[in-house]
Amino acid sequence: MNYTADPRIIVALDFDDREAAEALVARLGGACGFYKVGLELLTAAGPDLVRGLVDQGHEVFLDLKLFEIPNSVAGAVRAAGALGASVVTVHSMGGTGIMAAAVDAAREFPRLRVLALTVVTSMTGSDLADIGIGASTDEQVLRLARLAAEAGCDGVVGSPREAGPLRTLLGPDRLIATPGVTLPGGEAGAEAGREAGGHARSDTPWAAFAAWASHVVVGRSVTRAADPVAALRRISVGR
Repeated sequence: MNYTADPRIIVALDFDDREAAEALVARLGGACGFYKVGLELLTAAGPDLVRGLVDQGHEVFLDLKLFEIPNSVAGAVRAAGALGASVVTVHSMGGTGIMAAAVDAAREFPRLRVLALTVVTSMTGSDLADIGIGASTDEQVLRLARLAAEAGCDGVVGSPREAGPLRTLLGPDRLIATPGVTLPGGEAGAEAGREAGGHARSDTPWAAFAAWASHVVVGRSVTRAADPVAALRRISVGR
């Protein structure tokens, strides 16, 4: 397929069935070359969906947020590599051993990059306090990013609000992927205490790029848009 897509933009296929996901992929056509598949869709549709996306020439961000014993994490990373995924995520709160196991397993697959999730974008400082963490979200994100870098991860996942400090910490080469990006006026009905889409720490894709995020992960602002292709183009051109 001949793509005209911006390689920095990853569209989240946050659907609960394969038919809906594939319908959006078909509608976007060459306007998108990079998709995120999370646990909901992977559980509903199975690994053949990922294989199908890869066979069409798409890159796949397999958002597993792995948090298990190192041997199990390594096995899951190898499975992701065998599917042809370009990115797999591991939970940095599992510690250095888990992240290092993921990085080591990914070496078998030269195209597979391991990103460490720092603090999920739905969490606030009070959520961290509930689990016994006294640091602010900003402090915790940077602490976990340091661990990820020491473990050899290719990059991290953090909110767009943390992209700037993460880039300063990690330098120019590591990937910084930012979920929780929204288009102004693109989503409605945010819950109390949470912004649109369930994110507590969101911002626009343009703010994320200005802070030197390497990728943005966009969901409903594109997938629920009346014209998803136009929404993607709006992100790419910066207005």
